[in-house]
Amino acid sequence: MAKDYYNILGVGKSASQDEIKKAFRKLAHQHHPDKEGGDVEKFKEINEAYQILSDEQKRKAYDQFGEAGVNGQGGFSGAGGFSWSDFARQAGFGDGNFQGGANFDLGDIFSDFFGGGARQGGARRRQARGADIHMDVDITFEEAAFGVKKNIELYKATTCSTCNGNGAKPGTPIKTCERCHGQGAVDHVQRTVLGMVHTQTQCPECHGEGKTAETTCETCRGTGSEKRNVKIEASIPAGIGDQQTLRLNNQGEAGERGATPGDLYVTLRVGKPKYNWIRQEDDILAPVELPFTTLVFGGKIAVPTLDGEFVVKVPAGTEAGKVLRLKGKGFSHLQSTGRGDHLVEVRVKVPKHLGGKEKRLLKDLHKLYTGEVAEE
Repeated sequence: MAKDYYNILGVGKSASQDEIKKAFRKLAHQHHPDKEGGDVEKFKEINEAYQILSDEQKRKAYDQFGEAGVNGQGGFSGAGGFSWSDFARQAGFGDGNFQGGANFDLGDIFSDFFGGGARQGGARRRQARGADIHMDVDITFEEAAFGVKKNIELYKATTCSTCNGNGAKPGTPIKTCERCHGQGAVDHVQRTVLGMVHTQTQCPECHGEGKTAETTCETCRGTGSEKRNVKIEASIPAGIGDQQTLRLNNQGEAGERGATPGDLYVTLRVGKPKYNWIRQEDDILAPVELPFTTLVFGGKIAVPTLDGEFVVKVPAGTEAGKVLRLKGKGFSHLQSTGRGDHLVEVRVKVPKHLGGKEKRLLKDLHKLYTGEVAEE
């Protein structure tokens, strides 16, 4: 008995494509096999009807000649390289997931059955990008402040020096794959509960590239890369911080047969400063212990900085904890020009050992200030 595709979808012969799609989606939600109460045969029939009526050329042939006009072109005949995921997208189901009940991805189901077939498309496989490399590099406190160029040595996959990355022995041709005829995929026809399904899988001979080396390179054995020690110069910017990571584009492992290399990620470990400095963003806090008399009467002190030694004037009457600022003597700003400051924090140096004369003088001073006799 001839099938009435319009009647199957419940639409009239003058129905628009939007009306056909809407009717199909409603019925597909109602009958798909993954849903409780679903009907495999009904679902198959609905899909077959939609495949004909959603295609203007097939619909025209069906309207003119009936089912005979589209014999062999239906959704389950195996003709035309039918893709379940493409079919679902055309029907308005987004990426191929039927919503309303459990997620039902026909492409995934048939991939499980046939080794990745139903998502075919016939496209050649994109060659694999090289792997990223992660490593730590030690730099000094001063190098972090001013920036530095570092030579990094590492052992990694690089483009094959013999075949220049194409995987073929020099002087031998790269030919079209005989297995897939350059398509990168091979065809399969499988019988399923929903009929005969035409699928494609990645060609096992050329791994989806559509071409093979007639004679593989002896150095890299056809991979296009070889392991060796290399030196890379890394420009470390001024003002970098401890544990910050730099990305060096395309300095990772070589890609597969000429594909884009990976990246090199360098995490910096900044060493301790020579002095008891503390980095505060781009400023350097430098505690300095001074005799009590220097704070009282004032004076000049030599202060080490990133730029060498500087003489700093300590005003008379300076209190402990006061900060004397040397502008522009700190770390470079990482994101802008200029530098932070060198901050001299004044602290009182308490003598641990006093002579007899020093003790008498300090006792007299203590009595003068407090009116009390200092205890031993």
